[in-house]
Amino acid sequence: MSKMSELSQVLSELRDCGKTLINIADSLTEIFSSTGDEPENVMEAPMIPTEEPNPEYSFLDVRKKFAEMSRAGYTEALKGLLKKYGAEKLSSVDPSQYAALLADAEAIK
Repeated sequence: MSKMSELSQVLSELRDCGKTLINIADSLTEIFSSTGDEPENVMEAPMIPTEEPNPEYSFLDVRKKFAEMSRAGYTEALKGLLKKYGAEKLSSVDPSQYAALLADAEAIK
């Protein structure tokens, strides 16, 4: 196929896409500008599952959980967890690791 016929074909497809977009925009305008109930011929969009964002924990959240677990008799296991995260004490743990640390602490129970 020559370059000119290829360009002509691409331009034709682009025009068709433009017409399709205009039709979609007109349909959406009609749907959302209607004052009555929902149109009967509109399909409901499927729900897209979203990932739950990782919760952000503060030092106080982690300290509270560790205090509860320590009182419950898990002190040695918690010390082992701190070593796993390269810390001697809780304040030395990187805040970006709080979520993982709490998940590991929950796994101890």
